[in-house]
Amino acid sequence: MQIELRHLRGEDITSLHGHKELMALEEALETGLASIRDREMELFKAMKKNERMLEDENRRLQCMLHHQQGIDMEGEDMENGYQHHHHHHHHHQVREYQPQMPFAFHNLQIQPIQPNLQERF
Repeated sequence: MQIELRHLRGEDITSLHGHKELMALEEALETGLASIRDREMELFKAMKKNERMLEDENRRLQCMLHHQQGIDMEGEDMENGYQHHHHHHHHHQVREYQPQMPFAFHNLQIQPIQPNLQERF
């Protein structure tokens, strides 16, 4: 039996006469849905992993920035004018850094997985 796209969409199912045809159609839909949900979960996990990596990188950069500011502040006490300009320039450069999301996740939106309310028992 060939399963047609319109049947998968639930269109023209009155043309399906046998119980076996309907069961095959339902099985095909359930198999496809399971694959889609597996893929969604993979992408969700990859996004979470990427989010953790970005958070770690952000913490590392924050730490570097605080450390650098501490060094610059000590220097300012010793040499008033020159260090102040150097500190301002360095601070400005760090502020311009914007972490970029990897291209693959740029437009990705994941929907939460819904339980199948039509599940048969």
